[in-house]
Amino acid sequence: MWDTINGAWIDLQEVWGKGTKTREELTKFLRFVQETSLRFDGSAYRTMLRNDAYWFSRLGLHLERADNTARILDVKYHVLLPEEEHVGGPLDYYQWTSILRSVSALTAYHWVYRETLKPWLIADLLILNDSLPRSLASCYGNLVRNLDQIGVAYGRQGAAQRHARGVRNRLEHSHMDDIFQHGVHEFTRNSSLITQGSVKSSPSNIWSKNRPRPLP
Repeated sequence: MWDTINGAWIDLQEVWGKGTKTREELTKFLRFVQETSLRFDGSAYRTMLRNDAYWFSRLGLHLERADNTARILDVKYHVLLPEEEHVGGPLDYYQWTSILRSVSALTAYHWVYRETLKPWLIADLLILNDSLPRSLASCYGNLVRNLDQIGVAYGRQGAAQRHARGVRNRLEHSHMDDIFQHGVHEFTRNSSLITQGSVKSSPSNIWSKNRPRPLP
């Protein structure tokens, strides 16, 4: 894990220190970031002790995933498609394909639904399908599990656990028809409130006075 961090730091200084000047260089840099992230995540998962440091690292991972997924859906519904373009047209289809590729879910979509790209099915995959690691349902399920582990370790519960459970329960009892009827924008914004509230402040809510805080 530390080898990955140190190697990435050296590469950033020696290879990417001057930035990227062409589209090809930018593509290579983004690939470098992606591969480094995967190596770090894999080594952390396989080697770290299952203690508060590990659980907090998982909280950060799933919190960021949930927030990014919600923002991707929100941007798609409110920014990307120009007013003169039709929903379901070539540009709309291309944008949905790009969104699924950005979360590594294009193959998963076709595997799960066996359909051409349809906005409501894509939203269902990214919001409610907990078999997709980057879906909101999967992320909040993992947030609840890791917060519960921290709560057991420190012998207390807090607002973070209650808030995360509330969002998870809402996702478990939601249906795509209702989400589309009330608006995907409203649903994703409400579901991503966890990134604005109690989880970020959770350490101060659940730290025990009798235990030292881990080093950052």
